[in-house]
Amino acid sequence: MKTHLKIASAVFAAIVFELSLGRCGAMAEDVPGALAVEWEGKKPCEKLFEDEQIRVARCTFPKGAVHVCHTHPSYLTYVLSGGQAEVQDDKGKRKVDVVAGAFADVPPIPWHEFANIGETTLQYLVVEKKYQPAPVANRAACPRRAG
Repeated sequence: MKTHLKIASAVFAAIVFELSLGRCGAMAEDVPGALAVEWEGKKPCEKLFEDEQIRVARCTFPKGAVHVCHTHPSYLTYVLSGGQAEVQDDKGKRKVDVVAGAFADVPPIPWHEFANIGETTLQYLVVEKKYQPAPVANRAACPRRAG
């Protein structure tokens, strides 16, 4: 009986240690995926298709909308309608011109935040490569938003 108790205690200690390092699955503090976040009660990205390998979404950002801090596996993106945006990630904050018809193959992103700072609605088609996941990032890395 004492042997079983020692084994159970050791297993419990190992689980607590792994949880403290963030190695046992998604933690509440992990940065959420792009399709999980909301802005003003709405999800900007609509899932169009998903299987074991890919997820396809259409993301729409009206003037002033923010795609709050989120993560992506590697993805392909095609701009359906363009304008002006601001991106913030671990490299800092920068303005970008979003050009209709532009295509990009983007590596995994542990976290970033995207804001429509222009006068037009921005819309993207996104194909996430679930087989090329992003490293897990803690939500503490994300910008703090008022409101």
